[in-house]
Amino acid sequence: MQVLIVEDEPLAVKKLERLLSEVAKDLEIVGTAGSIRNAVEWLESNPAPDLLFLDIELSDGQSFEIFQRTQVSSPVIFVTSYDEYALQAFKVNSVDYLLKPVQKEDLAQAINKYRDLKNQYSREAHPLTNSIENLLLSLNDLRQPLPYRTRFLVKHLQKYVSIEVAEIAYFWSEGRINFFKSRNGQKYIVEYTMEELENMLHPNDWFRVNRQFIVSVHCVSEIHPYFNNRLKLHLIPKEPEEVTVSRERVSAFKVWLGK
Repeated sequence: MQVLIVEDEPLAVKKLERLLSEVAKDLEIVGTAGSIRNAVEWLESNPAPDLLFLDIELSDGQSFEIFQRTQVSSPVIFVTSYDEYALQAFKVNSVDYLLKPVQKEDLAQAINKYRDLKNQYSREAHPLTNSIENLLLSLNDLRQPLPYRTRFLVKHLQKYVSIEVAEIAYFWSEGRINFFKSRNGQKYIVEYTMEELENMLHPNDWFRVNRQFIVSVHCVSEIHPYFNNRLKLHLIPKEPEEVTVSRERVSAFKVWLGK
């Protein structure tokens, strides 16, 4: 089994290599890449590996961008520090989704899941059909496309009102309560988590800049460099508190805003 690891932290690469050597003796690591650009270059210059291990937050953006830049014909196991991308991960060639620090038992289970899927579709395939292609087809069949929200029903005063997503400027959290502000400045409580909201909103129009804020492309009025390699945003209508793009999301934010 040939594997490519896409991870920008050298210590994390070494740990994953060690764990893989312990749980899969037949596994060969044929390459590593530390950025989206390097991963795309590797995939376009080498035969497709049997399996990819992808970190999500890389130095130049999120690894989901790899699927936009080049054809990925290998199943993927995501390895990340964040649990909020699970749904998005399963929209691409994902076999499993592991949270850091990766546990040996979880890694072994993910490898076995890949083997089981590959063997199942290899047995069912025509002899001339590549088993990896069948595995990818099966993953595509399992994915249910989720429609993006076009409106939210929220309580306002003593009644419920329906607000079009196009009329919303941004979402934010204050403690355990989440809100959105409409483009005319009205504030509403919304009964979804930030993770649920992120998956409900079209990624071309919305971006989660940090754990507290999801912003519309139409509400960003000014962007300023900020300390610790972050960005500070000014929004329209005026933001309820300071809004910064977290350091690990700056690259992806720039790509998103430049589309």
